Amino acid sequence: MQFRKVLALRGPNYWANFPVLEAWVDLGEWKDTSSEMMPGFNERLMSWLPTMIEHRCSVGERGGFFERLRRGTYLAHILEHVTLELQSLAGTEVGFGRARETSEEGVYKVAIEFSEETLARACLEKGRELCMAAVLDKPFDVAAEVQRLKELAYESCLGPSTAAIVDAATARGIPYRRLNSGSLVVLGHGHKQRRILAAETDRTGAIAESIAQDKDLTRSLLSSVGVPVPEGRPVTDAEDAWEAAQEIDAPVVVKPQFGNHGRGVATNLTTRDQVMAAFDAARQEGKEIIVEKYAPGADHRLLIVGNKVIAAARRDPPTVTGDGRSTVAQLVAEVNKDPRRSDGHSTVMSIIKLDTIARAVLGEQGLSPDAVPAVGQVVLIRRNANLSTGGSAIDVTDEVHPSVAEQAVDAARVIGLDIAGVDIICQDIRQPLNEQGGIVCEVNAGPGLRMHLQPASGQPKPVGEKIVELMFPPGENGRVPIVAVTGVNGKTTTTRLIAHILSVTGRTVGLTCTDGIYIGSRRLDTGDCSGPKSARAVLINPTVEAAVLETARGGILREGLAYDQCDVAVVTNIGEGDHLGLSDIDDLEKLARVKRVIVDAVAKTGYAVLNAADPLVAAMAEKCPGGVVFFALDEKNSVLSNWRDGNGRVVFVRDNSVVLADGLSEFSLLSLERIPLTHGGRVSFQVENVLASAAACWALGVPAEQIRAGLESFHASVGKSPGRFNLFAYNGATMIVDYGHNPSSLLALMDVIQQFPHEKRLAVYSAAGDRRDIDLVRQGEILGEHFDRVVVYEDHYLRGRKPGEITARFREGLERGKRVKEIQEITGWKIACEQVLANVRPGELVLMQADVVDETVDYLKTLVAADAPIRQIDLSEALAQSKPATEEKPADQPHSSKVPLK
Repeated sequence: MQFRKVLALRGPNYWANFPVLEAWVDLGEWKDTSSEMMPGFNERLMSWLPTMIEHRCSVGERGGFFERLRRGTYLAHILEHVTLELQSLAGTEVGFGRARETSEEGVYKVAIEFSEETLARACLEKGRELCMAAVLDKPFDVAAEVQRLKELAYESCLGPSTAAIVDAATARGIPYRRLNSGSLVVLGHGHKQRRILAAETDRTGAIAESIAQDKDLTRSLLSSVGVPVPEGRPVTDAEDAWEAAQEIDAPVVVKPQFGNHGRGVATNLTTRDQVMAAFDAARQEGKEIIVEKYAPGADHRLLIVGNKVIAAARRDPPTVTGDGRSTVAQLVAEVNKDPRRSDGHSTVMSIIKLDTIARAVLGEQGLSPDAVPAVGQVVLIRRNANLSTGGSAIDVTDEVHPSVAEQAVDAARVIGLDIAGVDIICQDIRQPLNEQGGIVCEVNAGPGLRMHLQPASGQPKPVGEKIVELMFPPGENGRVPIVAVTGVNGKTTTTRLIAHILSVTGRTVGLTCTDGIYIGSRRLDTGDCSGPKSARAVLINPTVEAAVLETARGGILREGLAYDQCDVAVVTNIGEGDHLGLSDIDDLEKLARVKRVIVDAVAKTGYAVLNAADPLVAAMAEKCPGGVVFFALDEKNSVLSNWRDGNGRVVFVRDNSVVLADGLSEFSLLSLERIPLTHGGRVSFQVENVLASAAACWALGVPAEQIRAGLESFHASVGKSPGRFNLFAYNGATMIVDYGHNPSSLLALMDVIQQFPHEKRLAVYSAAGDRRDIDLVRQGEILGEHFDRVVVYEDHYLRGRKPGEITARFREGLERGKRVKEIQEITGWKIACEQVLANVRPGELVLMQADVVDETVDYLKTLVAADAPIRQIDLSEALAQSKPATEEKPADQPHSSKVPLK
């Protein structure tokens, strides 16, 4: 059993609206062997992972998966359940999985939910090893492997502080994304985003954090605002430490001047040997050491968020209790078995370590790690009570005296921290500090939250929620409007047009499409940027106020969506499809399911904008969590009219005008004569793009006057819509430059071309090699029915085919055409265009496919630069060219007659 590939679908995807791994599993020699056919397999598997009895599987009840094992099921399905269980045992509860056979016998796609990708991939691999060990009757140490997976979970999953904030944000509907393998997380999108690093925010000042790290400077600043602090000073060496202890009258505390988590801190020191040993231990954590007056009492941590005390805990130092038989080391080892303890910060408490400081504390009690304490004897392991050294926390939030709370807030404010952990030593947190000799000993930036989230005693406090409230006031969800656009054809034009309309509202719009990434008027990237990587680049840009994202099938299948939900999902069409046969998407229904992913991800308050004239698109309406707006050229379309009769929103054309209707209420938005992209309404596929775009902006709440302004100012030029039905006059001929490269787009183009009066037609055309033979032949047939001369070229898009194979498939279709009289095959798009334009005939209609849009635009610019007789025109002028203009000399036209290419 081998993995062909493993994809991490990190956003909504073909399988679910949450992250899943998609493993392509080749069962090899086991493809025809089910579980009941392998002697002892079921017994081994169920004994190794008995907790899988909770898996209900398709049976729908507890023990359902075990029932499936007994009846017989294949290894791909078993791998799904084993991987889910290993993730749960490692500490991440997941439950969704699917196993589906592909078109290749014995190869399955296995989808498995995950919350942490690194851990999930490890569990998938261990799941495969476990399954094969059970098949081959080989030993497998489940307990050891689960422990390793738990350790990996500790390393790779968010820590408790960060996770608490992320969970609180998620509950508020605020999206998040990890920016590294640690605790750096962005909450929200675009200009509304905020960032956290554990319990620090992007407004936690570097100066404030630096002050908090310097314990001597902190002590000085706190004293200046009346906060009680211990007497003390920095020391240079062990002798100086003892001198300082004598100056301030021991007992004292020795600790690093720059440190955290209680490392290197020793308290209640009275003798020279203790102080000097503590100095040496502190030097292991930092070069600069301070000695402070010891204050008796309990150690308390107050959490300050936005100048308010949010939570408070009393931290008790780590201890063990003797049983008369076990050594101190054995007692510590037993305590460390508590599943709430770990060697890190991922659990409620940390492992108790018998380090240098712990051994010194034991020595003060006349003990050593090998000593056996008496029954009931409480042994102190450390004097400081930090959770990182093994201490435990008791919630005392409701007991904090108001004056103590005020002084804690003052301490945070004088340092300049928006979130702070203020450490207080006092006998009774219910009394003012000044009355009991209490002190503030430290102020911490990025305080740990786990003591407040899971105290050993007392009620947890919603500290994550309070931090989120600090960053996002009530009613704010950190989101910018997101419009997702998909379909087979028209995606890029629709995406560009929606972005243009939104820019009219004054917003900075982030745009991704097959031509690049744009932020406002700036182009940040080139090439095909219709995938999730590009979408993430837009959503993390801090200037973006709205995002319009072309969302292609390849990115959905490869990685899922880059966002958890969108406000508007536009599906232009499915038609005859494209890219069929790739990634096991081999029919129109499967392709529609892929495109439907953006509809599944519509927010409950959002809308899907769907083509009512395309049955596969129209059927997506029932899966949309939000509202639906249908669009169609014909207002009598049955899907559209029925939806309107049910008080639904629709957009259509009547009397050559765009009409928006909400049930019985309707209004005429704009005449097609005033929408340049449609060439007066003559280009039907561009009219559909306009309807979809207007519907999307209407769904977003854009005012009608701004939609009108956007539609009127978006031209069918290489500047606004490059390579999408751009018209040119060239040497007495009319040239159409278009990116279309599949049967549906070609047929739509032919519908428009029928309006042209030109008697002779020439096409320069091709398609990428990853299309099916049937699709290449079909495009050849269409060209052969509508053109007199066809030049088929091959360029760098062979994609696994042999040279000449693409042109051969096109020729096969062309030879079935009734109109074509001349077929030419050329290698290289540019060479083909140069040869064609050098021999173009006046009065001829030329279709030039924009193979690579940027290259096409650059090529057209070279023609302008070379003073060639080329200029952009609209359809009205093209239609007026009913015969060759033989009496004119285009080459002698003045330079001013050209329209510059932008």
